[in-house]
Amino acid sequence: MNSEPTTDKKSCINIAYIDATNLDKALRRDLGWTLDYKKFRVWLREKYKIERAYVFIGHIPKYKDIYDELENCGFELIFKEVVYQRGIPKGNCDSDLLMKASSDYYEGALDKAVIVASDGDYAPLVKLLHSRERIETILSPNDAKKCSILLKRTGASIAYINDQRSILEKSKNEKAPDGNGTS
Repeated sequence: MNSEPTTDKKSCINIAYIDATNLDKALRRDLGWTLDYKKFRVWLREKYKIERAYVFIGHIPKYKDIYDELENCGFELIFKEVVYQRGIPKGNCDSDLLMKASSDYYEGALDKAVIVASDGDYAPLVKLLHSRERIETILSPNDAKKCSILLKRTGASIAYINDQRSILEKSKNEKAPDGNGTS
């Protein structure tokens, strides 16, 4: 039985799958800068021909303005229900991202994927897509030292978002989203 999906090249598109918490934590908390999501969306379209960009994010109603901003920049949000552990919101989206990317691949909707994360939990997905020549790159929010060794071992191309800081950073006079780990 062949597990390779049948595809109509005309219906396949390049898609970005973005782990919002991983992205926010790495850039803002670890590297000290805030991503301009509008510039990021344009950059994804121009650099990687991304037609759809999914942001996997925990849903906290009080951050509706942030979600609206992301949608206005051209991202499609996929929400995860948030649970609270000792008052801290947890909206782990790893499995949702894995399922969506796998589903898009097996349904024949995916030409090339860009995975935006540094988390080794995505290594099995990256291995699958890489073996089928369906991954464009991993965009690691972390620097090379903090990007998971499991992702590095997949053999897929890895680019570091921090290398694009000069063109993707939100200017200092723009209001940054709340530092809640959901943007």
